Amino acid sequence: MSDNPPERPDDNFGDDSAKEPDLSELLRSILGGDSGNDQLAGALEQMGIELGPDGINPQMMQMLQSQLQAMMSAPVDGPVNLELATDVARKTVAAAGDSSVGAATVRDVEQVVQVANLWLDEVTEFAAVGPAKALSRAEWVEQTMPMWRQLVEPVAGGVNAAIERAMGEQLRRLDPHQAEEMGLPAGINPAEMMGQMQPMMARMSAGMFGAQIGQAVGALAGELVSGTEVGLPLTDGIAMLPANVRDFAEGLEIDGGEVHLYLAVREAARARLFASVAWLGPALIAAVQSYAGDISIDTDGIERAVADADTSDPAAMQEALQGSLFSNEPSEAQQRALAHLETLLALVEGWVDVVTNEAAGKHLPHTVQLSEAVRRRRASGGPAERVFASLVGLELRPRRLRDAAQVFTELEAALGAAERDAAWKHPDFAPTTADLDDPSGYVRRRQQPEEAATAPDEVDAALEALLAQGTAELDAERGGEDDRPDGDDGKGDHGTGDA
Repeated sequence: MSDNPPERPDDNFGDDSAKEPDLSELLRSILGGDSGNDQLAGALEQMGIELGPDGINPQMMQMLQSQLQAMMSAPVDGPVNLELATDVARKTVAAAGDSSVGAATVRDVEQVVQVANLWLDEVTEFAAVGPAKALSRAEWVEQTMPMWRQLVEPVAGGVNAAIERAMGEQLRRLDPHQAEEMGLPAGINPAEMMGQMQPMMARMSAGMFGAQIGQAVGALAGELVSGTEVGLPLTDGIAMLPANVRDFAEGLEIDGGEVHLYLAVREAARARLFASVAWLGPALIAAVQSYAGDISIDTDGIERAVADADTSDPAAMQEALQGSLFSNEPSEAQQRALAHLETLLALVEGWVDVVTNEAAGKHLPHTVQLSEAVRRRRASGGPAERVFASLVGLELRPRRLRDAAQVFTELEAALGAAERDAAWKHPDFAPTTADLDDPSGYVRRRQQPEEAATAPDEVDAALEALLAQGTAELDAERGGEDDRPDGDDGKGDHGTGDA
């Protein structure tokens, strides 16, 4: 599908009676009549277009026609309108309440993270990263939105294509008489209009998906305490959201400063992990994209939603499409991607749990209670699960966090902290889903390389046994020929007669 309009206006229409529609006539038809279209009229007035008794004045109509033609012919910058998504997220944050981060709060965050890094230096060789950032909710939106777009674009493309097909099917089912009843100018064939409407429809569907992302990310910004709490490298370095940290501390009956320190240790540990393990961040993002890219779009559900909704009202379209986008049954490829993603996220949080509790446990009296509070927050279906579900139909159940933590705990107990962190040096070394079921078995396999240094390789031993057996059988067949004196070839005395 091309985002550009036809080079000649009449390419899509075969005769003079079906020429390119006059947008001014189309608008007059939609706005005309005794009742008119109050919603569209109100929207135009909000745009600064005043309606008189006879509708829009000619000069204003010419300007509006030019703007609409530009909108229809402008290329679509991907399946997600990032500008709209960011704007909606900002408004969502503002409606819930947000404030800028003052200089004193910035200094507090920097000092807390500095202490957190000193404690982490004692328990891991992964290097510290910096500098620490104190973000407002709106600032977190600004910094993470490009990554959200990258994560959801695969499914957004599929959804947008399905919406276009559904709307096209609705237009093709209309006959000219029905088109006139909808307010389209007489003589217009709705099916033939589809080619010119596609760029505008692509922009509309990209806008609807952008609005959905903006709402989800805006809500998420009001809950997350740090930049990478969802387990994905959404921000560079260490980022804390002080307002959300204060909200999290309420009701815990633990000093707010201790809560802040504990959460800073977790964020600093996660930032070290992503910075030190180059393959981890891309693997997590690829797992999300793999799931989203293979998602099955419920085309029938979308067609039903489009048929019942007011297609001239993007807000009504978005509301109608809620819950109609994704098929219920994930494919086999999606199930594999989901299992891989769940394992990676569990490993990240399991490692962070172990390292954080070791680092903070020496200094903070309520480390155990805080660790459990974080686990309950995740296990109860926290913000990360809700945002994934709303964006790509992906429900994350962090049920393997304790198993992952057990793997790293046993590994460290058997081989030390350095080997615990060495589990991340290559994807092939990292624990698998099966290893979460059997942590002790994973530890035993990690111990085998040391034992192999002194024990013969099984394959070499088997080869030596086969060679020994073959040599013995050959000796038996030759009847001990190797015992004859040197020079005796076993053929008897065939000398030339010197005897």
